[in-house]
Amino acid sequence: METPNEMSHEEVLRIELEVLRQEHRDLDEAIHALEITRRGDPLTIKRLKRQKLHLKDQITRIEDELTPDIIA
Repeated sequence: METPNEMSHEEVLRIELEVLRQEHRDLDEAIHALEITRRGDPLTIKRLKRQKLHLKDQITRIEDELTPDIIA
């Protein structure tokens, strides 16, 4: 049984999901700003895009874990 101060696994995942989504949005904005201002070198932009893709994979994994399987 959980004590009032403990969070369930699902609650922890939901918080982690929101943090990852925010990081994904922040990276998207940073990449866009670098591309628009032409200040970022291609290697830096490529690394940021790879990091953004990794975050998206983590987001998808957590969403899959939170979404129950529906048997048709």
